[in-house]
Parts: sequence; C-alpha cells; structure tokens
Amino acid sequence: MEMMRSLRHVNIDHLHVGWYQSTYYGSFVTRALLDSQFSYQHAIEESVVLIYDPIKTAQGSLSLKAYRLTPKLMEVCKEKDFSPEALKKANVAFEHMFEEVPIIIKNSYLINVMLWELEKKSAVADKHELLSLAGSNHLGKTLQLLMDRVDEMSQDIVKYNTYLRNTSKQQQQKHQYQQRRQQENLQRQSRGEPPLPEEDMSKLFKPPQPPARMDSLLIAGQINTYCQNIKEFTAQNLGKLFMAEALQEHNN
Repeated sequence: MEMMRSLRHVNIDHLHVGWYQSTYYGSFVTRALLDSQFSYQHAIEESVVLIYDPIKTAQGSLSLKAYRLTPKLMEVCKEKDFSPEALKKANVAFEHMFEEVPIIIKNSYLINVMLWELEKKSAVADKHELLSLAGSNHLGKTLQLLMDRVDEMSQDIVKYNTYLRNTSKQQQQKHQYQQRRQQENLQRQSRGEPPLPEEDMSKLFKPPQPPARMDSLLIAGQINTYCQNIKEFTAQNLGKLFMAEALQEHNN
C-alpha cells in the first residue's frame, strides 16, 4: 500500500483501484472482507472490491460485481465503536453497509470477432437443455446457506436479549439500592445523625458489556444477498417454465 502511494506522488501512470475476491453462492459479506476493504478505501479513496462467483459464471451468467463501503460505515469503522448506540447514532443498517459500483466490460473489435466465431462453432447438442430445471443444485445450496445464516442470526438475537434483560435487572437493583439509602438517610436525619457518604454508583453497579452489533449487521447483509440470489434464480426458472409451457402448447 505504501508503494502505491509513493507511485502516485511521483505521477507514475499507475492507479491501484482495489482488490478482488472469488466467492461461492454469493458468500462474501464477512468481517474479513469488511476489514480489508476498509484498509484499502482508507488508504486510497477510489478503491473497490470485485466479487467474482465462478460457480454462477460456469452456468452461463457472468457474476462480477464491484462494491465500496458507504461513507456512514467508513466513519463507524474509523471510530471502531460497534456498540448498538453508536450504530443507531450513525444510522447504519445492513442496507447501508455496501454500495454497488456499476461495471461496464468493453472488448476490442478483434475479441468480439473471436467470440462471434466461437459462438458459431459451438453448437448446442440439445436446445431443450436450456430449459432444464434440474441441471443445477444452486437453489438448494443457497437455501442451505441461508438457513445457516438465519440460525446464526437467531443465536445473536438471543445474546442481545440476554444483554437487555441483564441491563434491566441491574437498573432495578440500582433503583432499589437508592431507595434504601434514601430511607436510611431520612432515619439518620430524624435521629440527628449525618447522612451516609455519597458512593460511586458506577463502581457498585458496573453496566454489562453490550455485544458488538457489527457481526449482526454482516449476517443480515449476507442473508439479504442470499435472498436476492434466490429471487434471481427463481425468476429465471419461472421464465423457463412459461417458455416450456408455450412450446408444449405449440407442439400440441
């Protein structure tokens, strides 16, 4: 990274715009990717991360997307405060973590001619294979990954609810303690005795440590990505069903 900045300072024609990562079934919303992209984007503002899915690409649909961290998430990562209060103050939700950068792929004329020749030479053995719905386990695998993430989200919700219960219980104990001291001071005052000395309540009742919410945001973001993939995949299969129905009616 230091070498990239040095090259820019001496006006060398070189622009490092980020990094890339291959993924399977859209499983890329992780803490490792977040930390890496933050380091790149913090050092070089134009940095992006390219996400490439070889499994989806092998099925005939190029899966190549570019993402950046949103300005809100960049500020939160700089502060390194992922508490519920900090994320709520920054108004950061899983929808506001990444912003997609549009990608435009341009080929030279010679490449376009070569692709056209290859398309002419590669004949499809059976055209009806294009309408096959059972040629891939993509949907089943994505659903399995989605269920795993939902289980993780459920466990994280249990941890957060436990934190809320402990906080509420401690507040009740603190309130009861203050009431007892107030009553005791009233009794001491009626006897002509000095009141009890003030005590540091933060030392007597240490607040429970709130769980970090960044992992929950990442899980929610990954669940959203799986849902988008399932939506796209099922939309294609529904289109195949309508096409197959129309062909069947035409043949009959």
